[in-house]
Amino acid sequence: MLIKVRAFPEAGENRIVEKTKDSFDVFVKAKPVKGLANIAIKQVLAGYFKISESKLRLVRGFKQGNKIFEIK
Repeated sequence: MLIKVRAFPEAGENRIVEKTKDSFDVFVKAKPVKGLANIAIKQVLAGYFKISESKLRLVRGFKQGNKIFEIK
């Protein structure tokens, strides 16, 4: 399953806003430096879906605000 994520790094808190069934806005405190925001987004998504981080894979958008994650 693929999900679309719009990333908001350096936010005041870590949270997720579900826009549609497969589209989410993810706010994280981490800065977009050396992949730290991507790691934080992955952790927040894993908690939201109640799955292990190893079941999430960033497919597209490594350095962009719009990302696509695969849930295995």
